[in-house]
Amino acid sequence: MTLWGGRFSIKLNDQAWDLNSSLPVDQRMALQDVDGSLAWANALHKAGVLLDEEHAQITQGLGTVREEFVSGQFSFVPTDEDIHTAVERRLTEVIGATAGKLHTGRSRNDQVATDFRLWMLGAIPELDAALKDLQSALVEQAELAGETLMPGYTHLQRAQPILLAHWWLSHFHPLQRDCERLADLIKRVSILPLGCGALAGTPVAVDRAELAGSLNFLEASQNSLDSVSDRDFAAEYLFCATMTGIHLSKLAEQIVLYTSAEFGFFELSDAFSTGSSLMPQKKNPDVFELTRGKAGTLIGMLTGLLATLKGLPSTYDKDLQEDKQPVFTATDTLLAILPVIAGALRTISARPGRMRAAIDSFMMATDLADYLVGKGIPFRETHVMAGKAVRLAGEKNTGLEELPLEAYQALCPAFEADVYQVFDPMTSVEKRNAIGGTSPQSVKNQIKKIKGE
Repeated sequence: MTLWGGRFSIKLNDQAWDLNSSLPVDQRMALQDVDGSLAWANALHKAGVLLDEEHAQITQGLGTVREEFVSGQFSFVPTDEDIHTAVERRLTEVIGATAGKLHTGRSRNDQVATDFRLWMLGAIPELDAALKDLQSALVEQAELAGETLMPGYTHLQRAQPILLAHWWLSHFHPLQRDCERLADLIKRVSILPLGCGALAGTPVAVDRAELAGSLNFLEASQNSLDSVSDRDFAAEYLFCATMTGIHLSKLAEQIVLYTSAEFGFFELSDAFSTGSSLMPQKKNPDVFELTRGKAGTLIGMLTGLLATLKGLPSTYDKDLQEDKQPVFTATDTLLAILPVIAGALRTISARPGRMRAAIDSFMMATDLADYLVGKGIPFRETHVMAGKAVRLAGEKNTGLEELPLEAYQALCPAFEADVYQVFDPMTSVEKRNAIGGTSPQSVKNQIKKIKGE
């Protein structure tokens, strides 16, 4: 059974058929196709196209088909070109020729766009839930960290001391933006294409606004030409997925570094580590490395779809058959990664001693400059003086806290005996008490806001 063969005198070449068929990909939208067909049957009935008995037959038949999909009893056949063909073919087997009336006034062009949007509206909450669970794992670790200190880095060079809790939460907020992007995307996905036909709109007097509401869309699309070709929502969804992948990759990169022997800040649970087939001592952070790697794959799928969309000349073109695979794959990728990373983070062990040992007095050089600012000296001048102190300590192969007071006073007479207090890393952290800072109170406030307290 094909949906289009009347004007052709010979059947499609077998290899061309295989290339043309989208069933291996779009069968994933089976339930959405049935639900859209049920809504369309109702619209046709209200428009007077279907008699009461015909509507009842189609509705009952589609219910049977849907149940077969849910129970796993649906059987595809070699002539099923796509999920739409498969559903209509099976409906015909169940109720007979009346099934042929279901496609009145619609096209696979508006049908597939509707199915795809319905599928995505179901996928977004699933992704959101997985993201929120990972966010919860990060908050749990932040609360567990308390006032543990660690070195903060810029350019991967030791910069200033921070709280470990603050570091954990620095990965919460990018994921929050990911959740917000997905939530905002819903309003652009929730536009109904059904009723636009192949490109010019349906000739059937259906109430598309009512049809949109019946499928829980926010509204019906306003231009039929645009509606059947619009895949902005797919590209935007892939962008959201890709940004999430990038944020996960950034977190993964730091975990890979911080679990290395050179850093030793964390140790992964055995349950989320792998070993080497050759070297018995190895404990590898493979789940984080895979996460980092899959971010590149997500970027590739986004750019691939954008390249497909960039030059399409008209309304619906067969190129658009390439839209679903990257979206499905990106979704599967994130839903595979997110719970694993959440589990790995919940079982990771911090090593506060190693973190504290990585903090040296040079990381308080800015505090040294700020000390002189407190004496009324402009920061641009105190920055130079602090830099000279760093150079002097380096030349003497000693820490800033070990330079004698006379050496400091030779740089600037404003230095007094209390200067050595600035080299306490907790004092440095506590000073950063503005909103968003790393002080214990600021971090507590951050957690309270996150938890809505």
